[in-house]
Amino acid sequence: MKKLFILLFFIPGLGFSQAKKKTEKVTEKGFVLSGNITGFPNGTSVSFLNQETSQPEKQTTIENNTFIIKGSMQEPGFKILIFDDKPPAVPLFIDNSHVKITGDKSLLEKLSITGSPSQDQFMEYSNAIMPYLGIFEDGAAFDSASAAKVEKLSIDFVRKYPDSYVAPLALIRLTQATQNFRKAEELYKTIPEKVRSSQLGQYVYQQIELSRINPIGSVIKDFTQNDTSGRPVNVSTFRGKYVLVDFWASWCRPCRMENPNVVTAYNKFRDKNFAILSVSLDQAKPAWLNAIQMDGLTWNHVSDLKGWNNEVAGIFHITSIPQNILIDPNGKIIAKNLRGPVLENKLSAILK
Repeated sequence: MKKLFILLFFIPGLGFSQAKKKTEKVTEKGFVLSGNITGFPNGTSVSFLNQETSQPEKQTTIENNTFIIKGSMQEPGFKILIFDDKPPAVPLFIDNSHVKITGDKSLLEKLSITGSPSQDQFMEYSNAIMPYLGIFEDGAAFDSASAAKVEKLSIDFVRKYPDSYVAPLALIRLTQATQNFRKAEELYKTIPEKVRSSQLGQYVYQQIELSRINPIGSVIKDFTQNDTSGRPVNVSTFRGKYVLVDFWASWCRPCRMENPNVVTAYNKFRDKNFAILSVSLDQAKPAWLNAIQMDGLTWNHVSDLKGWNNEVAGIFHITSIPQNILIDPNGKIIAKNLRGPVLENKLSAILK
């Protein structure tokens, strides 16, 4: 279950975006989570983890080993269950069904979760790729064979369950493992509209569109912007190095949550012909500078302090953050949107 939690939280669909998801009417029917978990004392909190703040939000308490949570989902999707505000977390991919959760405090990673077709499909896919999840973990060396297996299993899952709300998750994993956006687009077209318009489906569409705008294999468009001291910095001055062009902002919580991963990668590879050029979509310079210092971002930073109207963001059609582009010493784009351990794994593969 720990690896499933890692799998969930490195889905890069939870960043800040200009576009607003269309509001759908919530059906009257909702979900019911009925829990029977032994080992916890009466009064133990049962919470959902807020995916934006990563903070537990109490839903109920355990009384005589049982709890019930009722709610409603606009579409099948993730809920992350936390007991007593402590790990391990339990990821659920549920719909408006009656879900039964049974098990013991000592074996939270092996809870029985039944009653939700979406959860069954999520577990089928997750169990299939479980042996190969190492490619998404911190410090793992690139494994082309595992990446190929993730790709094949993802393709097989989408073909088997094209109308599943888990299908976009499989496409996200496919592109993270292989950057094969052509295959992802081919499969995406087989998914029904209701699934394509889901949160994960919209993210897949966005990534496919971005792959066309700044395709892998093309040379990055030239740009210049001022650094924190007001000096102009041109991306072409980094020729000869591998460079991560990172789009973020001090006010973007998903960006700030991702920064420790970027710091780890930078510290590991900074002496191996690797550099970072961060482009901020801030408007207030003090907030921008403070975030750089607080997060320990000891590399090159630029911004025109125009927020979403940042001219460099406009060049690359950036409509949500965090996002990044990895270029080689010749300025050629070799990867995009590397988040979490995927960034470090990619750099390990090219900077041996």
